[in-house]
Amino acid sequence: MASAERHYPKRTAFGVYVHWPFCLSKCPYCDFNSHVRHAPIDEERFSRAFAREIETTAARAPGRTVTSIFLGGGTPSLMQPQTVGTILDSIGKHWRVADNVEVTLEANPTSVEATRFRGYRAAGVNRVSLGVQALDDASLKGLGRLHSAREALDAVAIARSAFDRYSFDLIYARPDQTPQMWADELKLAISEAAEHLSLYQLTIEEGTPFFGLHAAGKLKTPDEAVARALYDVTQEVCAHHGLPAYEISNHARAGAACQHNLVYWRGDEYAGIGPGAHGRLDIDGARHATATEKRPEAWLMRVEANGHGVVTDDSLNSEERADEYLLMGLRLAEGIDPKCYAALSGRALDPNRIAILRDEGAITVEADGRLRVTKDGFPVLDAVVADLAA
Repeated sequence: MASAERHYPKRTAFGVYVHWPFCLSKCPYCDFNSHVRHAPIDEERFSRAFAREIETTAARAPGRTVTSIFLGGGTPSLMQPQTVGTILDSIGKHWRVADNVEVTLEANPTSVEATRFRGYRAAGVNRVSLGVQALDDASLKGLGRLHSAREALDAVAIARSAFDRYSFDLIYARPDQTPQMWADELKLAISEAAEHLSLYQLTIEEGTPFFGLHAAGKLKTPDEAVARALYDVTQEVCAHHGLPAYEISNHARAGAACQHNLVYWRGDEYAGIGPGAHGRLDIDGARHATATEKRPEAWLMRVEANGHGVVTDDSLNSEERADEYLLMGLRLAEGIDPKCYAALSGRALDPNRIAILRDEGAITVEADGRLRVTKDGFPVLDAVVADLAA
């Protein structure tokens, strides 16, 4: 580890991810840990459980300074501001919180109300991320979303009035979408976005309703050539309007990158709190990969009985740590430091493989030695990572 620190200075970032698992409805493309409950949620009980798991996690990983907090889901904007406040107070009680901490809350346009947003702001949230997903009604209906394009833009306006920092998500490579349609939609999105957009290609995930429809030929997504054209449009339009990609799916103005997501991609530590949350904690010189019980009520009972809902706690070996560093770091425009990979894994990346990928135009090797994936390499990023890690 000392070698890794010599080549790649130890970062001081520490994130806390809090998962609120409930949604109004389950989107047909979504494979996240989200659940629909038709009876009211006992927020006070869940709030106490979040506070308890935060306390237990902080006891395992004491002395950290929290630089980012992310309330994800699910639909965290279904929580009462008081619940959010309790969670944030618990984090501040058990860890030191940086003065410039980034506190993001995910919201769906259907659950955005001006009074509630002001409540979140008062509770300590200083950034929101809106699940807009599309800016035309036909696409929203096809994606199973409950809001209209107008409602989405109204929600963005409320976010703009309540927060200095906000972002929203869009999904592209949707059925029947053309590059020109996407370019027009993207320009509208950029006109509404202050500093940050998350833009994801629609993927068909096993176990979702879309998977069955796609397999039956009832859901047709763009072919490989069109999908690549849509990706190229994404990069060109965003860069032209001052929001270049800093990560394969995330675009921001200078200085406006999501600090919490950078924690993941740079391989820093983060605590995972709530049902189905994942964490990476350094304990007694080892990097631990943690995961909690996914089922909300089962997680609740575990926390009440044991103080936490952790069901997986694996100590990563050097090769696993290095592979994570490679997998996550190459998603970033800033790339990775091969010396850090070597220090983590105990072996250097193969210079012959690096040379081949460079000659193919998939990566560049900068003057400072950092490896960066090129615009042509990002669409085949998985293959690039697999080749380097082999």
